[in-house]
Amino acid sequence: MKTLIICNPGAGSVDDTASLLEKLRQVSSAVVRQTSQPGDATRLAHEAFHDGYQLVVAAGGDGTLNEVINGIAEHAADIRVGLVPLGTGNDFARMLNLPDSVEACVEVLNKGNVRQIDLVRVTSDQVRYFVNVSAGGFSGTVGEKLTAEIKKNWGPLAYLRCAAEALPELRAYRTQIVLDDTSVLELDLYNAIVANGRFVAGGTPVAPEAVIDDGLLDIVLVPEAPAGNIAVVAAQMLIGRHLKSEAIVFRRAAKVSFLSTPGMWFNVDGELVGNDPAVFEVIPSALQFIVPEQG
Repeated sequence: MKTLIICNPGAGSVDDTASLLEKLRQVSSAVVRQTSQPGDATRLAHEAFHDGYQLVVAAGGDGTLNEVINGIAEHAADIRVGLVPLGTGNDFARMLNLPDSVEACVEVLNKGNVRQIDLVRVTSDQVRYFVNVSAGGFSGTVGEKLTAEIKKNWGPLAYLRCAAEALPELRAYRTQIVLDDTSVLELDLYNAIVANGRFVAGGTPVAPEAVIDDGLLDIVLVPEAPAGNIAVVAAQMLIGRHLKSEAIVFRRAAKVSFLSTPGMWFNVDGELVGNDPAVFEVIPSALQFIVPEQG
């Protein structure tokens, strides 16, 4: 299978680029290209489809994977996607049960076992695709502070570090939420989470029941509440026990839209995008992902 590996040498866990590239070249029929700036992975992935590649592999963190997904999204039915997790969080790799080592991931890629998973399209001031999680409100504020340097220096604690910095800016957004074009909610929200995958920030299970091939989004809403209640919810979220909390509104839908005052910024798989109005839609089983064999 003609394969392009798009490698981000600046990913959080990379400390020996030469050794990494040597390992990646063990993928059968693979060409390896490196990124040097934001947007490179999207461009390379888009070119890969037109150059006849049958498999595009993201070797990097969740941001690199998101760029690759956006590069091939419009041609997802005609190309396969793989992942070698090299970031600080590697949250979607957890959903796929990918192994920790590069060598083991190379073996998974060479076996070529395919699982069809859902893709999510978000339309705001731009169109963006993602496979894991998007969050708005407080999470968007945190995303603005979560620089590449902080990710590299703080590793899995980077999100918590930026969350603490953003707490003084906590505010509520008067928000209209429309589910599947029928059900309407009006809430003052601190946070809105739209999830295909389960994990963010290096393993925090914000959507602990999410399934990546059920054709549905898991929507977790955190309405305005006293500070003590929010602290309890935050603690519950760290261990994935928040969905039954009375301080949380949880829904599932194939489509959800947000319109808020003031405008709510959303991040997509950790990368900040434009603010609302935002419409999220599932494209069921759109991606052909290389995953470990079951059992």
